[in-house]
Amino acid sequence: MRFRRLCAAALLATTTLLAPPPASAATTCQDVTYPVRIGLTPLVTSQEAIAGRLCTPAGATTIQVLIPGGTYDRTYWNVGFEPATHSFTQAQNTSGMATLALDRLGTGKSSKPLSALVTAATQAAAVHQVIQTLKPRFSKVIVAGHSIGSAMALIEAGTWRDVDGVLVTGFTHKMNYTTVIPVLANMIPAGLDVGYLTTMPNTRYNSFHKPGPLITGAISYDESTKDVFAATEAVDTILLNTVIIPISRNINVPVMLVLGNDTHFCSSGLPLMGSDCSSPAALKADESPFYPSTPSLNTYILNGYGHSINYAPNAPNYHAAVATWAKSI
Repeated sequence: MRFRRLCAAALLATTTLLAPPPASAATTCQDVTYPVRIGLTPLVTSQEAIAGRLCTPAGATTIQVLIPGGTYDRTYWNVGFEPATHSFTQAQNTSGMATLALDRLGTGKSSKPLSALVTAATQAAAVHQVIQTLKPRFSKVIVAGHSIGSAMALIEAGTWRDVDGVLVTGFTHKMNYTTVIPVLANMIPAGLDVGYLTTMPNTRYNSFHKPGPLITGAISYDESTKDVFAATEAVDTILLNTVIIPISRNINVPVMLVLGNDTHFCSSGLPLMGSDCSSPAALKADESPFYPSTPSLNTYILNGYGHSINYAPNAPNYHAAVATWAKSI
């Protein structure tokens, strides 16, 4: 009897050692809120709050601060449909890095000021204030964005130079207005005032996912979690992140640029109507002039999908590439 008990104990100990720790033990996640001040002028400001989801693996020293694009909130970075494939935050946490997926002002659980106060520059200023609270807890801070959120990441990094790297997804300096304008034209008012807009029902596949496969579950999830953007966010996104006044010229840290087969930012053959996304090398050659102070510009093309690349069936490929880059800088 004593021998059997000893065998059972040994088997239990072996099983415990071989079993992977539960995800909840490896990574701690919590909803967080940060007070920020925004305003159209330094003399006229308002107190707001920017909310997010902070996930921290044990011992993490790097954090990625994630800004979603227009009509998205934090859920873009942690897609609930087949998250093992589509969750960017889950992939980065598994790689040992912390993530802070934010709701832009006006979206999700963040406060909702008048839309006229919500520009790309004020969003970037709010993110800057959040980043200041993360130091020195994290020794490396990477600011990341998708689409218009990438414009805000560039403004933040180019203005305050307080980050160690910049991840730009779904965005280049050459916007394809022949596809972007029709998407904007199909927006409808939603939210606090008429300046907040969202997509018309059942238009998200054509707007953000085409030419990727139409996967019903993915598109349904995207439709059910869609949010808003303020029309004023588009104004200085264009002014500060185009070939005219690229604020990215001030960025002096490594940058990674990731695009799908994105009809909104990849060339349609017309001059200045999109960047050359035919290969990572072509994209790097096209975008490098806008990053003259960057010590390194990494480029990655995720083939087979459109604008919202976290929904791509092969999204884990780009998630892994980002993790490798983030650890190398």
